Amino acid sequence: MVNLKDYAPFTGLLVFGNIENLILASQGAVARVDPFVLCTLSVILVIIWLLLGTYGTKVAIKYADYIEIIGGLAIIILGLQSMLEAMKII
Repeated sequence: MVNLKDYAPFTGLLVFGNIENLILASQGAVARVDPFVLCTLSVILVIIWLLLGTYGTKVAIKYADYIEIIGGLAIIILGLQSMLEAMKII
């Protein structure tokens, strides 16, 4: 049985990862990517991350602090990059 307390150290990444997903989806919409392709790829990647997160948590729990810092930094960098590219198009 899954214990939600195991996922508590990764809560920040879950929240900001979803925000990043929205940013990347809007970037795809601005770039006029086919919405069905964008939706299909997003769903596939969400399922992959769900599986990795579900089964990788037990292994990664001892590295949660490092993962949180690196993941947060990656989310900030990707968010800034997508905003800058969107500003060029607008």
